[in-house]
Amino acid sequence: MGEGETGSGRRGGKEINFIIFVIVAALIMIIIKSHRDLDVYKIAYRTAIEIFELSKSFPKEELYALTIQIRKSSRSVPANIAEAFRKRRYEKAFVAKLSDSEGEAAETQNWLDFSLDHEYISKSKHTELDSRYEQILKMLVTMANQPDKWSF
Repeated sequence: MGEGETGSGRRGGKEINFIIFVIVAALIMIIIKSHRDLDVYKIAYRTAIEIFELSKSFPKEELYALTIQIRKSSRSVPANIAEAFRKRRYEKAFVAKLSDSEGEAAETQNWLDFSLDHEYISKSKHTELDSRYEQILKMLVTMANQPDKWSF
């Protein structure tokens, strides 16, 4: 009998799990043809657009401080996700770009905190956007912890 086979000719558990993993990975890559197909990208992109619109009401004296910073960091989240997706065949580069995206998401949360404390946004809007960034961060960590599922 070969390794992973039982006397009845059935495949062993490890081999079946590997086959299932390969099939699922292939299906994911068939469905996801572009970074624009990733849920995490869609959420990050929509949130960056929302923050841009929201920041239009920030005071003019914040233009070169808070306004530019929150716009830049929020836009960097989906931009780094797009870059990571294109670098997915190189595990270290993929994970590094996801890490950059995590950092930008956390920075955006920081600017949201300042926006709340200076009363430029409401508590409910802050909670909504902060929760969305927590969701984005969880998705990014999941991707970074399983880079082999995204490579080809």
